[in-house]
Amino acid sequence: MDGENCICSYVDEGSVESHRYYLARRTVLEMLRDRGYTISDSDISLTLPEFRSIHGQRPDLERLRISTTLISNPSKKILVIFCGTDVVKLGIVRGILSQVSHDNLSRMILVLQNKMTAQARQATKELFPYKVELFQITDLLMNITKHVLKPKHEILTPEEKQKLLSKYNVEEKQLPRILEADAVATYYGLEPGQVVKVTYDSEVTGLHVTYRCVM
Repeated sequence: MDGENCICSYVDEGSVESHRYYLARRTVLEMLRDRGYTISDSDISLTLPEFRSIHGQRPDLERLRISTTLISNPSKKILVIFCGTDVVKLGIVRGILSQVSHDNLSRMILVLQNKMTAQARQATKELFPYKVELFQITDLLMNITKHVLKPKHEILTPEEKQKLLSKYNVEEKQLPRILEADAVATYYGLEPGQVVKVTYDSEVTGLHVTYRCVM
C-alpha cells in the first residue's frame, strides 16, 4: 500500500493543457531573461501547482501574455501572445494587430498550437512595424539551451564584434556561420550579422571556443 501511495504521489492529476502552458511559459520567461529583458526570478521559479492556482486547469490565454522591456533600453518592449488551438489564419493575425497597443513595441512573439496559413505568416512580416517571431508550443516544452550536450552561447555586442574582427584581421563573412533559423539562434532572437561566442567544454573536446556569425 505504501508503495502504491508513493507511486501515486508522482501522478499529475491536473490537466495536460495547463501543464503544457506552464512549461512553455516558463521557457519563454527564461528565453526573455537570456535575451536581456526584465524578468523576475519569482516568475520563473513558479511551480506547477502555483501556476494552476493562479490560472486554473484551463488557462485564459489573455492572462498568459507577457509584456516586458529590455534592461539596457527600457523604451524597447516585447509582447508574447499565446494563440489558441485553431489554425492561425489571416483574420486572427489582423485581429491581433488591431487589438494590441503598439506603443514602444519593438518585437512580438506568437506561440502557436496549430499550423499557420501561408497568408497569415506573410502578414506577420508585412503588417507589423516590428519583427514578429513564431514558435510552436511543442518546441517550448523544454529549454534547449539547458541540454547537457549544448555548448554555451554568448551574444557579442557590436563593439565586441568589431574588436574580434580587428584582433584576427578577418571580415564578417570569413567567420564560421550559424543559420538564423538554427534553434539556438531563434531562442536568442538573433539577427543576420550578429556574432555569438560558442564555448565547448567536454571530456571529448576539452575547452574550445569558436565564433559564429548569423546568416
